[in-house]
Amino acid sequence: MGGLREVAAPLVVPGPSGVAIRTRLKHLTAGDEKVLRLVGDLLGTLASRDLKARCAAGLEHDGEQWAQRKRVLTEESSSRWAGSITKATHDQWALARRGQLAHIQSLQAGIATITHRLSRPVGEKGTRQAPGGYHTRREWFAKSRRLHLLEDRLQAARADREAGVVHVVRGGKRLLNTRHHLKAAQLSEAEWRARWEAGRRFLQADGESGKRYGNESIRVTDDGEVSLKLPATLAHLANAPHGRYVLAARVSFPHRGEQWRDRITANQAVAYRIHEDVGRARWYLTASWTIPSVSTVPLATARARGLIGVDTNADHLAAWRLDEHGNPVGEPLRFGYDLTGTADHRDAQVRHALIRLLHWAKRHGLAVAVEDLDFQAEKTREKHGRRKRFRNLISGIPTSRLRARLVSMAAELGITIVAVDPAYTSKWGSQHWQRPLTSNNRKATRHDAAAVAIGRRALGHPIRRRTAPPPHDRSDRVGHRTVQARPGIPGREGNRPRIPGPRTRSVRAGRGENAVDQNAQHRSGHSAEQGSWQQDSLPLSL
Repeated sequence: MGGLREVAAPLVVPGPSGVAIRTRLKHLTAGDEKVLRLVGDLLGTLASRDLKARCAAGLEHDGEQWAQRKRVLTEESSSRWAGSITKATHDQWALARRGQLAHIQSLQAGIATITHRLSRPVGEKGTRQAPGGYHTRREWFAKSRRLHLLEDRLQAARADREAGVVHVVRGGKRLLNTRHHLKAAQLSEAEWRARWEAGRRFLQADGESGKRYGNESIRVTDDGEVSLKLPATLAHLANAPHGRYVLAARVSFPHRGEQWRDRITANQAVAYRIHEDVGRARWYLTASWTIPSVSTVPLATARARGLIGVDTNADHLAAWRLDEHGNPVGEPLRFGYDLTGTADHRDAQVRHALIRLLHWAKRHGLAVAVEDLDFQAEKTREKHGRRKRFRNLISGIPTSRLRARLVSMAAELGITIVAVDPAYTSKWGSQHWQRPLTSNNRKATRHDAAAVAIGRRALGHPIRRRTAPPPHDRSDRVGHRTVQARPGIPGREGNRPRIPGPRTRSVRAGRGENAVDQNAQHRSGHSAEQGSWQQDSLPLSL
């Protein structure tokens, strides 16, 4: 194991902590859409102002400043709208801080890689442990300039983090930059402006337990009536008592509708968000709530009946069922998906592949073993440089989306997910399992072999089928050669049983029972218990 990194132990992935469902607001009148836009624009302006105040406070922000921000917002809206805005602002600032730390770590990794490669001679080949030098002097010079650029960026990012400065754009930085590339985005200025305004609106309200239907700001009754508590400056638009506006649309939740109805009937907290899809000219309502954490199944219980090992790839999931001893059972399956096209299409493809995998696991009552993948360190061009196809390949694997979808969907079906360390699974799977699992009727791919390796690691079995022989004369003088039987297991040096059946063909029962009995092997027709057999000496003369 020299030179190999330590492999983390498998673990059972905890279930999701919340639920979110979405439905469409149909049959809205022109007046309804106008009111929604006015309320969203007003609250969006307040949210932008509050985010600016939060970013200006930086690391010096405390509870008193939070209360002061909320009091300022309450004067122009309401206490509940102000609470939702300040909480969303805090979450957005915290997310920016986490992204800032990830950016610093990425810069550090890039600088370390460039520094190492610049220190090596030009043209030197790399190894599996470390990359070599750059191919040409021209590339070496270009990378030396890039090193200074990354160091300047790292210095600026560290200074911002120490000062508590974050860079946040309400509506999204990508959409903001699209304004300068309208032709490439195939958008007119009016279309971009509509998307920009829709992205900066704020129409979300946190739930409140004990209040009617679990929410006072955005209320949805059990018969599907949707109403909003209008801010103070827009109270004149109310069409219902107590400053509320009732929409003409009636909603229902096909997915988890019974759970949602049980919560609002019991006046438990439910958060809502209303947003407009400008491209489709549609309005949507999203309901969400937290769920209590469910105690995870012990790892030994998940391993009891075997499991299904799954290898994640750019266009498919390779899966193979393993029994509790780590042996592949049946034939491997492949669940494909197409990640081209729109985001909704990609998301639907992922969900379709996962539900087929989970239904297969549900039929057999097995857990699912997956790799705990994170390609953030692999996507940098500093590490793989010219290998653009490989960088595009790993960038196309939706690791975070697959992980989130798999955990949430498996929790609904009661399926346990086991995460394993991804180290060496593809390499050792191809080396030790691809060829043995290939036959005239089945051609196992390296992805199928990796699925077997993942499943064996989740079961606690070694992936490599045999270790290298010990050094002294390739004998057992320094220890047992194989890892199939550990020291201390009774009968590990005994005869291998011969069970009659299709594998032994016409070999009768009992055949080969003296495989390790040297006395029986060298004397035909005599049993070992009748005495020892000796080789007669050669005659001295003929």
